[in-house]
Amino acid sequence: MNAFSKSVTMRFESFPFAQEMLGILSIGLLGLIGYLIFPDDLAFLTRLISVSLLVLSLDLVTGYCGVATLGQAVLYGVSAYVVGNAALAGIADPILLLIFGMLAGILTGLISGVLIARFRGLPQLVLSIALGQLVVALCNKLSSLTGGSDGLAGITPAPVFGIFSFDMYSRTAFVFSLTILAIVFVLLLRFVRSPFGLLCRGIRDDDLRVQMIGARVYPRLVIMYGISGAVAGIGGALNAITAGVVGLDSVGFERSAEALVMLVLGGANNLWGALFGSIIFQIFGHYVSSINPFHWLTLVGLLLIVVVVFVPRGLSHGVAVLWTKLIGREARL
Repeated sequence: MNAFSKSVTMRFESFPFAQEMLGILSIGLLGLIGYLIFPDDLAFLTRLISVSLLVLSLDLVTGYCGVATLGQAVLYGVSAYVVGNAALAGIADPILLLIFGMLAGILTGLISGVLIARFRGLPQLVLSIALGQLVVALCNKLSSLTGGSDGLAGITPAPVFGIFSFDMYSRTAFVFSLTILAIVFVLLLRFVRSPFGLLCRGIRDDDLRVQMIGARVYPRLVIMYGISGAVAGIGGALNAITAGVVGLDSVGFERSAEALVMLVLGGANNLWGALFGSIIFQIFGHYVSSINPFHWLTLVGLLLIVVVVFVPRGLSHGVAVLWTKLIGREARL
């Protein structure tokens, strides 16, 4: 990075809440573009937002803490089931249901963290897969709570603030989900730059050095898992509220694997990368699957191979490098 690009970056970051304002504006602009491109398919955009929250939660534990996991969908799906049962029991307020989902996600995240964060590397990855498969089996077995293979249906939330009803066109669901995403994203931007967030980055880079300065690694990883669970829980709650159904696919291995692919595509250890990776992957999959429903996964695989080979740190890093070169060239001109 040359002196000019460093100066531009420092000036931008010197403004109070600069990244937070940029986050709100970016999500608002992306929402507007999405509405213009998919005016008749807002349900897809709502689902995209829900999954984006799952990918952001995965970035917290994998990107910022270095935890290898393929069971992140457990936090997402369990929260969706909790919200679904709460709604069917008569709790219809969408804000309250979001809180239920967040609390369920925190609890599930803490339990997962206690089990998974004790290990590192391959054992950690295998344990996360085993935990995910166990939860899938339990959800299939406890049909009185989960509906088994049929899932839960008939989830009908009340109007937001008693005014805005969830209609068949998904307009309210889209605006509601976009607002929640903006709030969560801004909070996460602050959180990852906090002392706790910076310490977690240190754990990812060199956990032994962090221990040598007197910080305990394991409790902090468990706490981060709980925070990650809150984000994933909100995503799962949004999925249940806006889709009206919850199925086994919410907790399945495929959902966890897709989230990891989206994170790799956009770039780990970067909230912007997690957000844009999830958006690009889902929109690309949406278009390609409509063109060729039988071989679209092959094209998705080719896209991922190209990104890993040519931009191994993700698309967000590649765009940042390109932007730095461009503004540096303009400065020389």
